[in-house]
Amino acid sequence: MGISSTVPHVLWYYIFGRIPTGTGSGAIVQVALTQEGNGGDTYWSWYGFDSRVEWCAYFVSWCAEQSGYLESGVIPKFSLCSDGVDWFQGRGQFQDASYVPAAGDIIFFDWENDGTIDHVGIVESVMNGVVNTVEGNSGDICARRSYGMGSDSIYGYGVPAY
Repeated sequence: MGISSTVPHVLWYYIFGRIPTGTGSGAIVQVALTQEGNGGDTYWSWYGFDSRVEWCAYFVSWCAEQSGYLESGVIPKFSLCSDGVDWFQGRGQFQDASYVPAAGDIIFFDWENDGTIDHVGIVESVMNGVVNTVEGNSGDICARRSYGMGSDSIYGYGVPAY
């Protein structure tokens, strides 16, 4: 490990108090980005519903399928956000909100801080203490969003073994 590869980690640690640990995958991010602005009918109908349902988990699952990660078992097909958390936790692939994610990690949210997992998205990038995401069912469309590292709304991260 040369100086050029360690300096960013050292600077990150001093600025944010955390060292990036994820390896990530850009493939699922690229699929998700092609869906920006779309509504949810593609994702809930792909999952088997014929009318609107809450669809953030279907979006993540659909993107995983399009990337080949469902077939390979890297990411599960899930309909409840809590089932996604359970799947990653059961494999030792879940990190709490203090973790520094990488592109392609799966971000889970608890909006009311009540222990109920309310929402899920895909990490696009992390820069300057900000987690950038692509999320389905965000304002009823696929949208890019940003959150400060350590935001109270972030429950944790599924870290797929890409």
